[in-house]
Amino acid sequence: MDYLNIEKEKILPVVTELNVLLANYQVYYQKLRNFHWNILGKNFFDLHSKFKEMYHDTRIKIDEVAERIITLKYHPISKLSDYLEVSKIKESSPLLSDKEMVENIIGDHKILLEQLGKVINRAEKATDQGTVDLIRPYVRRLEKSTWMLNTWSKDTKKEMNTTFVE
Repeated sequence: MDYLNIEKEKILPVVTELNVLLANYQVYYQKLRNFHWNILGKNFFDLHSKFKEMYHDTRIKIDEVAERIITLKYHPISKLSDYLEVSKIKESSPLLSDKEMVENIIGDHKILLEQLGKVINRAEKATDQGTVDLIRPYVRRLEKSTWMLNTWSKDTKKEMNTTFVE
């Protein structure tokens, strides 16, 4: 890794975790498109737009992660069959209610957050600051998105802690 100043042996675990993240994002992306196309009911307008916003953001992340793998001098996995095999996120039926779709996405966010943590951990061990700098903002944005989706699906009066409210 001449220009990166990272030992080749230390970078392989980072690339491995980045490829899992890439596969997760690819399946997640398609699931968001699936939900965007198939949302029905009174929440159609809100969720149709939200899912579109989310898959556009995911498409950018897919490209950034793949390009990071290439920067580290490896080929990213790129076959659909490999994505489905490697991804911890699984495909979903289009025949879900709006609430089931949101719950499904929140579950996927948990998987993504776990994988993002693994990537950061491996990258820190390899002193791969480029990967750390790429991935850290993904965590914050995904946590915020998860909070918003979770809030959408709850009755605030029953769910929020009122300790500091008079």
